[in-house]
Formats: sequence, structure tokens, C-alpha cells
Amino acid sequence: MATFVGYDTPVRCGTGSYTIFMDATHPTIQGDWVSVTTRLFAKTIIVLALTAALTGCGTHAGPEDAASRSQAESDSHSLVVTTKTGDVEGISAGQVDQFLGMPYAAPPIGTLRWEPPAPAPTWDGIRSAAEFGPRCYQPVSSGSNDVPYGEDCLYLNVYTPSERTRGPLPVLFWIHGGGFMTGSGSQSDGSQIAEKFNTVVVTINYRLGAFGFLQLHGVDDGTAGNFGLLDQQAALRWVRENIAGFGGDPGQVTIVGQSAGGHSVCAQLASPTATGLFQGAIIQSGGCPSHSTEEAQADAVSFAGSTGCSEPGDMARCLRSRSGEELLAASANFGGILTGPLPIVGGPELPIAPDAAIKSGSFNNVPIMIGETRDETRGWAIPFADMTEDRYKQELQEEFGPLAHAVADQYPYSSFPSPYSAAYALSTIWNDSSVFYGLGGCQYLTLANDIAVHQPRVFFYRFDDEHAPTRETKLPNFDVGAAHSTQLPYLWGGELATRFTPEQQQLSQTMMAYWSGFAAHGSPTAPTRPEWPAIGDGKIMVLDSGTNTRTVSTEQYAADHRCGFWNEQNYNWLPTTPTA
Repeated sequence: MATFVGYDTPVRCGTGSYTIFMDATHPTIQGDWVSVTTRLFAKTIIVLALTAALTGCGTHAGPEDAASRSQAESDSHSLVVTTKTGDVEGISAGQVDQFLGMPYAAPPIGTLRWEPPAPAPTWDGIRSAAEFGPRCYQPVSSGSNDVPYGEDCLYLNVYTPSERTRGPLPVLFWIHGGGFMTGSGSQSDGSQIAEKFNTVVVTINYRLGAFGFLQLHGVDDGTAGNFGLLDQQAALRWVRENIAGFGGDPGQVTIVGQSAGGHSVCAQLASPTATGLFQGAIIQSGGCPSHSTEEAQADAVSFAGSTGCSEPGDMARCLRSRSGEELLAASANFGGILTGPLPIVGGPELPIAPDAAIKSGSFNNVPIMIGETRDETRGWAIPFADMTEDRYKQELQEEFGPLAHAVADQYPYSSFPSPYSAAYALSTIWNDSSVFYGLGGCQYLTLANDIAVHQPRVFFYRFDDEHAPTRETKLPNFDVGAAHSTQLPYLWGGELATRFTPEQQQLSQTMMAYWSGFAAHGSPTAPTRPEWPAIGDGKIMVLDSGTNTRTVSTEQYAADHRCGFWNEQNYNWLPTTPTA
């Protein structure tokens, strides 16, 4: 008779024996009557081994043999994973297993609209995890148009290596951007990071716009209206409870977000209710802005009025009576680069403003990576491209008041390339001064240093690839440069990544190596890549395909952004998005 116990275990058959040795790249069957080496998946190897054993020893197996085969099958590579709410079956995509559209909370519909996320319902049998769940309600024109949207949208996706050479693996938990108005987890494919860097990647949806950030008496049920942030925390709790089944380490989770996702990361750092849910954080092109309760309530009253729900004592009931499509239509004026929803201060999930929490040290103290793109605001300056010098100076007056003349002296119109001088000048000013919610430039460097006062493992970067692929603009020969979001294809692929030069492909591999290295070690270490010092060492990392990845001093960074000038001025973030 044949017996099969498991990997690296002798299997005896009559007078012969063999052993199955398993590793990620060379599954091997060796013995005194068989020697086979193959690169097939583990499941195929085990099936072949069982077939060989049964062929050589007959087909009559006793109870012990049946139990052994059952153990063998359980050890094979399966696309069925058991979660706390039920079994799911993913799909194989080359060397990566994908588990898509898994619910991490109950659908926030009906009486659960504008309520903290409730536990996801359980199910019997095996649930398919082969397709993305719907995006959360957002303007129809925003990305991932092949994925439907709806109010039932609290789903996440897991990408995990099919063959894991070690385990459990570090986890990268991705929070998408989009101004808290658009975006979804389906926009970012974690397959490359999972396959090439032995990391489990999780991407999520969370409630957006008025569905996710509405502070209205009678609606918020004891929270400050941060339902989108609470969704993110619910997804993190799902990871803590379930990710081990996908090969991930629930005690080694790094949250990473870009733009509004970066704002979210800072808010989660400041949130007492997120304590212990992650062990590292990466802020990409995001800061620490928030709305006060008063600001959020004013926005909510305005929104309610646009739906016809203007009676103060009846707003909650009236809003809940509206359909999701009606509420979405009324959300047209709820968003904006500097006028849209933000994390709201005042509830237990965010008792103090995130920037204040950072300065005081009252935050979830974990290792942090933080960075920007060199030309963050360049794309937002396109409407100003045809502005004359006189109109440029007037714009500075509107934005900076009594500082306008000093700013104009620092950034003279004539020093920027024609014919789009005003667009280049204004975007440089916005970037250096950090007036877009503290994003980029001098205030961003200050934020990183403020964190480093309390946490020594803070690592700063600037993405400098000025030739990064971008969407076409309506301005002939306008140089978008390393604008906001141009770093995303280097981590998550997509159509723009198909336009990479060989040098940009190498930069992409380097960035994925650093990000996954940070998830694994709490510092962006990567074999064969340059060492990345902490900001406390006076260095930042510059990521650029043209001149290779390198470090520069914080003094050089400050000089590049004229921080000697800006740090001496008294000014605030812009209250509204500038319009030409």
C-alpha cells in the first residue's frame, strides 16, 4: 500500500520509496524508483504523486490511506479560503491568487445609511470571489467605468502569491485617493507587488462624498460623520481577523494611501479607534487636513437643502427617504480639490485634528514613509495657462493678500517659460508654499520633521520623474512634469505603465521593492537598491528614472522649494480652489 503524509515526507510503496520535496520554484519527487523535477504548481505535483503511488501499489486503500490522501489534498494549493463569514473562492492569475469583491461590512443601505459599518452577514457554501464588488456612489465619469457603482459597496480585494517561499507575509493595505469623492479598490492591481515581492496586497472601497462624510444632527448617531474613515477601520479589522488564511501576517499590516488616501492615512494615525490595526504607514501626496464640526455641519445643511430636506428637525428622516441616485445628483457641489469633504474632528474616532495630533505626539506611533511628487499642483494650474502678467499679479493678491508683492518678487512672471508662464509660476508657488492642504514643499517637510520628533523611523521621498506618462492635456506642449498621481502607475500598473521606457520600468521595480521592504521591515530596505536613510539623518530619497534613485540633503530640498522664504511668512492654506 501507498501512504502520503505531506511535504518533505517519505512515501513507501512495496519495496520502493520516494519523498516529495516542495519549495516555491522547484517541486521535486525523488526516491529509489522515481525522480521527477517540474515547475508545475504544487497541486499538480501532489496529484501526480498520488497517481504514481496508486498505480504502483494498486487501488485498494484502507482507512489510514484515505485519511492520508485527505491530508494531502488539504495541503495542496487551493483557491478556497475560509473567512469568519464564510468560504470564498478566488481566481488564479499567473503566479498570483486574486480574491475580489469580498464583503467586509454589511451593505450601508436603508437604516444603515449614515451609520457606522455593521458586521458583514454570513453565508453558507462557497462564495465566488472572482469579480470586483460595486464602487461606492460617485460621479459616473470617474475611473473604473467597467465596474458598476452603488450604495452597497463595502468590498475589498486580496492579492496573494500563489507560491509563498515563506510566511506569514507582510500586508500592504491600500486606501485609494480621489478627493473623498471618487475612486475604488478596483483601480489598483496589487498583482505585481504580490508576485515579485512576496507581499499580500489588500485594496478597498469606502463610502465617499455625502454618503461617507456627512455631519448632520440626527444622522451621525454619535460619530462625527466620518463613515468613510470608519469603513477603512472595519476593513482593517477584517484583515486582522482573516488575512492569515490568505498567507498574510495580521501583525504586520502597513496602511498606504495617496491624495485623499494619504489624508486618510494621517487621520488613521490620529484616530484612537484605529490603534493596533496597523504597524506601519505610508502617506503618498497627502497631508493632514480636516474639517471642524462647524464647517462640516454647514456643508451638511447646504447639501440637505439641495435635496429639498431643509427643515432642521426633519433633515435626517428626509435624507434617508431619498434614493441613492437622488443624493448622488445633489452631490455635484459637495466636492472640489479644496472644497470637498475631509475627515471631521469631534467624534471618538477623531477627537482632535490630525495635524494637531502629529505635533503633540498624540498619534499611533508607527514607522512612516511620506512623500510627494515634484510638481504636485502643475495639472491644477492648467486653467491659468493664458493668464497675463497683470492678471497673474492680481491672482497673487487674491491668494496671498499682503504677501503678494513679496511672492511676486520671489516668483517673477518673466522667469517662467512662455507661453504658459502663469501656469508654471502658480503651480510652483502652490507647491513650494504647500497651500493645497499642506501638500508638498516646505510645510510637507515640516510635517515629516514633526513626526520624526516622536518616531525615529520616518522616511521622506520626492518623486521626480518629469517624463512620467500622463493623460493628454488640451494645451500643446504643456509640460505636466511629475504632477499629482503620476507616481501611481509605478506601483499599481495600468494603461499608463504600458508606456514606460526601460528606465521607468526599472524605477517602477525599485519603488515596489522599497514599498514592500517597508511593509516587511518598517524601513524601505531593498536588495541591490540604494540605502534609504531616515529623515533624522538629514536625507531624503529622490525617485527618478532619468538620473537614477539617489539621496539629497534636507538642506538642498529646502533650497529647491525656497523654504527660507516661506518659513518666515505667516499664511494659511487656500480656503477654496483657485479659479482662472
